[in-house]
Amino acid sequence: MLSKKLDHVTPSYTIEISTKVSELKSQGIDIINLSIGEPDFFTPEQAKLKGIEAIHQNKTKYDSSAGLKELRKAIQYKLKEENGVNYEFDEIVVSSGAKHSITNTLIALLNPGDEVIIPKPFWVSYSEMVKMLGGVPIFVETNKNNNFKITAEELKNSISEKTKLLLINNPSNPTGAIYTENELRSIVNVCLNNNVYILADEIYEKICYTNKFTSIASLSEEAKNITVTINGLSKSAAMTGWRIGYSACPKKIAKAISTIQGHLVSHPSTISQWAAYGALNLCSDEMRNMVNIYKARRDKAISLLSKISEISFINPQGAFYIFIDISSLKDKINYKESYSVEFCKRFLEEYKVAIVPGIAFGIDDYIRIVYCADMKEVEEGIKRLEKFIKNL
Repeated sequence: MLSKKLDHVTPSYTIEISTKVSELKSQGIDIINLSIGEPDFFTPEQAKLKGIEAIHQNKTKYDSSAGLKELRKAIQYKLKEENGVNYEFDEIVVSSGAKHSITNTLIALLNPGDEVIIPKPFWVSYSEMVKMLGGVPIFVETNKNNNFKITAEELKNSISEKTKLLLINNPSNPTGAIYTENELRSIVNVCLNNNVYILADEIYEKICYTNKFTSIASLSEEAKNITVTINGLSKSAAMTGWRIGYSACPKKIAKAISTIQGHLVSHPSTISQWAAYGALNLCSDEMRNMVNIYKARRDKAISLLSKISEISFINPQGAFYIFIDISSLKDKINYKESYSVEFCKRFLEEYKVAIVPGIAFGIDDYIRIVYCADMKEVEEGIKRLEKFIKNL
């Protein structure tokens, strides 16, 4: 008999689509995959060499549950220099990917029945993580005219006596929207006045096309004291398979996270941690170059999408996604449960392009495409989308 925790957990739409794409490709079917948020770049050379060096130097033994001392110091320096936040060494914990860092944080903070505010649209795993750990996701409807960013007023109206945490993704997956400093200050003030923690998922922080990115914890000492900052190397350094993420937070929470991690996994792979150390210290030029290429791809993609009169989209300021409004086509698709799922299913079957239905992010009138794939595939995928829409 399986745990009742799984009764209300929905499988990941993105992993399900990725699996379907792999099956079709194994059958020899040529598929354009614009569904998975994985950089098409390889891990920078110096990061790989640091990992290889660690293997040859036999750095393969158990280490600290909070992560390698050298890597945590590199993260500490990065957060101070790039984000303007001074963290103590023991306020940083390295985990097996940012997803793991989020899970550790939720285990450390949530009691059964605690509410976690999640603005819509949201990354697919947030709500399921909260549910598996006994929390209650509270979804907040946001406004398209504000690029689906939660406002202080919307947040305030969603808080109850059971609210423990606000989960905020900045830059956003799936919209690519970025919060301004003033917007974040207003949100922080609401949280401070209502004793609500903030889980700030900043995994796309480096993939930012605006002049300034603001980390929530940098706003004030008070903001830092209620914030758990989540980041990692998967997106910024194309290190998805290495599984290295980290959290930075007040000492008491960090100690709890480290204790939890020590019992569950001991610590992340030492070899992966040394590669991450190499990425942080030796690969900044490569990471900046990736962002420049993403920006060029974004500009081309939105130029092509702008020519399709039947749709509209959120103009992304960061990350590598475009969230597309397909609501005007609703009467042209026969569907039973989910409009966006049926739209994406037909698009895959008829035009051999994989994208993600908006229902995965909590809004059924949208689809999400990525532009972290080869630009020729992105262009062809958008051209096929235009044909598909015209032929509906």
